Amino acid sequence: MKRREISIGILFGVLSYLVYIGYNIQPLIILGVLGYFFYIISQKRGLLNLASHQKVVENINFSFEDIGGLDTPKQELKEALEFLIKSSLIHKMGIRPIKGILLTGPPGTGKTLLAKAAAGYSDAVFIATSGSEFIEMYAGVGAQRVRSLFQKAREMAREQKKHRAIIFIDEIEVLGGKRGTNTSHLEYDQTLNQLLVEMDGMNTQTDVQLLLIAATNRPDLLDSAILRPGRFDRQVKVDLPDKEGRLAILKLHCLNKPLDKNVDLAEIAASTYGFSGAHLENVANEAAILALREKSSLIKQVHLREAVDKVILGEKLSNRSKNAEILHRVAIHETAHALISETLNPGSVDQITVTSRGNALGYVRHTQKEEQMLYTKSALEKEIMILLAGALNEELFLGEKSTGSANDFQRAIELAQQIVSTGLSRLGVISVELLPEKEFYLVCQEIISELENKTRKILQGKEIIILEIVEVLKSKEKISGHEFRQILSGYEKTMTA
Repeated sequence: MKRREISIGILFGVLSYLVYIGYNIQPLIILGVLGYFFYIISQKRGLLNLASHQKVVENINFSFEDIGGLDTPKQELKEALEFLIKSSLIHKMGIRPIKGILLTGPPGTGKTLLAKAAAGYSDAVFIATSGSEFIEMYAGVGAQRVRSLFQKAREMAREQKKHRAIIFIDEIEVLGGKRGTNTSHLEYDQTLNQLLVEMDGMNTQTDVQLLLIAATNRPDLLDSAILRPGRFDRQVKVDLPDKEGRLAILKLHCLNKPLDKNVDLAEIAASTYGFSGAHLENVANEAAILALREKSSLIKQVHLREAVDKVILGEKLSNRSKNAEILHRVAIHETAHALISETLNPGSVDQITVTSRGNALGYVRHTQKEEQMLYTKSALEKEIMILLAGALNEELFLGEKSTGSANDFQRAIELAQQIVSTGLSRLGVISVELLPEKEFYLVCQEIISELENKTRKILQGKEIIILEIVEVLKSKEKISGHEFRQILSGYEKTMTA
C-alpha cells in the first residue's frame, strides 16, 4: 500500500512541475486514463475467461464400476487415492502424500473418465480444464490462471465442507511442454513455472488436500521438471483394451440399447482388435442408428458387424463399385487375401466385402484370436504372403497388377524390414545403421521374392474355388467368415470325392 501511495505522490509531483513550467498535460492525462481502463478490462477479461473455461462438477455420480476394462489402471489409481483418503494415517506414518498422477495413453482410452471416477471414489471436489486454456498472448495471464485454479479448488472444497479436491488438466503437454522450445513466446515457460510452484506448495498441513491428475497422449513432450518425484509421482499407463476389456466396454455401452437375444458381443469384441473405448462406444451408437434406419425395434448382430466396418473404413460408397470390370478385379483381389489367410491361419477370416468404404474398394476383416505382443519369423512371413496375395491373384487371372495394391506392398515392405532389423533374416543380428543401404534393400527384396513364389504356388492350385468365391462376392457383395469356410469345405469334399 505504501508503494502505491509513494507512486501516486511522485506522479502528482511530476504533473505539478509540468504545469508550473507551462507544459500542456492534458494529452498525458487522457493517455493515462485510457491506459488504466485498458488494464482493468484486460484483468477482468482474463479472470472471466478463466472462470468460463473451468468445468466444476460438484457431485460426481460416477465410479470405477462405470468404466469397462482398464483393470490395471483402475487398481493403480485406487492405490494412489488411498494416500488422499487416509491422509491422517499417512501423516502419522511420516509418508509424503502423492501430489500428482499422470495418465498416459492413446486418445479415447478413458483417461478423463478415470479422473472423474477418482473424484467420486475419494469424495472430492472435481475441477476439470485443459492445458490450452492457460496459454494467452498476454504476459502473466497463464500464470495467473494457474494460481486462480488452485485457489478455486480449495475454496470450492471449503464451500462444500469437503477436505479433498481433485484438479484435472487434460492435454497437459500444452501447458507442461519442455521449456525453451517456444523461444519467441516465454509465456509458455512462465505458466509452467507457476504450475511447478503450485505443485511444490501442495502439502498435508492445510485443511484441504489437493491432488492434480493430468492426461496426455504425448508424454515425450513433457518437461523433465514436471515428471520428477514430488510432482507427478505416479504415471499410469492407460492402454488400448484387450479382448476381455473390449467386451466389458461393449456391455456397458449397450445397457441402454434394445439388443436382440441372438446378439453375440464376444464376437464383436474379438473382431475389434485395436479399438479404443471411444471407438467401441461409436460402434454401439452406429449399430443403433443402423437399426433405426431399417425401422428395426431391436439391434441385431448384422447391425453391430456393419457398425464395425463403418467405424474402420467409413460409410458405404456404392457408386464406386458400379463398374463391372472394377468390381470383378476387386473381388479377385479380396478373395486371394481371404484364401491365403485361411490357408495359413485356419479360422482367421471374419468377413470379406467388395463394398467400397472410404478409400478402400474392398476389405477382408480378420479375427484376432489372441492379443499378440511379439511375432515370430513365420508369423511375419505369413502376414506378408497375405498382403501379396491380392496383387498376385490379379496378375494370375487378369494378366496384370493394379494400383489398388499400393498399401499392401508398402505394408509388406515394412514387415520385411522388420524381419531384417530384428535379426530374423539370413544376416542374423545386425545394426541397421551400420548395414549398407544397398545390402539392406537386397535382403528385403529376397524375402519378398521368396514369399511371392510361395504365395503364387498356393493360388495356382485353386483357380476353380477362387472363381466360385468371386462370383458369390459379386452377387452378394459381402460374405461372412462362416459362409466362406462352408464354400471351401464344400470344394474340398468335391475334390476328394
